[in-house]
Amino acid sequence: MTQHTSSWRALFDAVASGNLSPADAAEQAAAFEMVSISGATVDLGRQQRCGFAEVIYGEGKSPELIIAIATKLLQRENEVLVTRCAADAAEQLRGKFSGFRYHPDARTVRLSLSTIPDNPPDAVGKVAVVGAGSTDRPVVYEAVETLRWMRLDVMIHEDLGVAGPQRLLAAVPSLRVADVVVVVAGMEGALPSVVAGHVAAPVIAVPTSVGYGASMQGLTAMLGMLVSCAANVAVVNIDAGFKGGYLAGLIAKRIAEAQASSPTL
Repeated sequence: MTQHTSSWRALFDAVASGNLSPADAAEQAAAFEMVSISGATVDLGRQQRCGFAEVIYGEGKSPELIIAIATKLLQRENEVLVTRCAADAAEQLRGKFSGFRYHPDARTVRLSLSTIPDNPPDAVGKVAVVGAGSTDRPVVYEAVETLRWMRLDVMIHEDLGVAGPQRLLAAVPSLRVADVVVVVAGMEGALPSVVAGHVAAPVIAVPTSVGYGASMQGLTAMLGMLVSCAANVAVVNIDAGFKGGYLAGLIAKRIAEAQASSPTL
């Protein structure tokens, strides 16, 4: 018996024994729901289990498959996020959905059955996304678009690298009001440590593959971030703007929910 089958069996047994109401069982069942289509198994229960719906990783997928997956997800969700989507694939998605937002730098597409605003009016929390240099822009905006899809209030600071420390100092007052800070940097990867020394918030460090030979396609930046002396730095994978944004979004959402339930916090 598979784990999925045993979960359903336990649910049915709980209803049969009277330990679980049909209404509660229906709510729990949504967490298990999956739909098989040609080329993919769409996880419709992820939002119920994890707080946010399944995200489509676009690289290597045909536009037709992305459309099919998104169509299924939009039967349940208000908006779908596609990451690592090439420009030609994104162009084929245009017109297939009422809501379409493509960010060419981030290589992300947001799809919906209604218009997608530039900044969601129902945004909560406050996340700052900091980029070290202009070359880090694709990873910065992958994080930004992920956070916007998650309905987070995002502050963007670009080109604040350690080669010009006065630029960072000017931004520090803004960074200090953020619940979480995402810092994107290549080269030697020093910026997250410097930012972390100025803020009382988690800093999600995102190394990028930006730099000359000894940067080793981002490995040097990642290792530098991993050995950061600052205690409030956590590190994700190289060029992983989506992962950095998503983790920051989860933290900020929890903070917003806690503040909403306990206004005195």
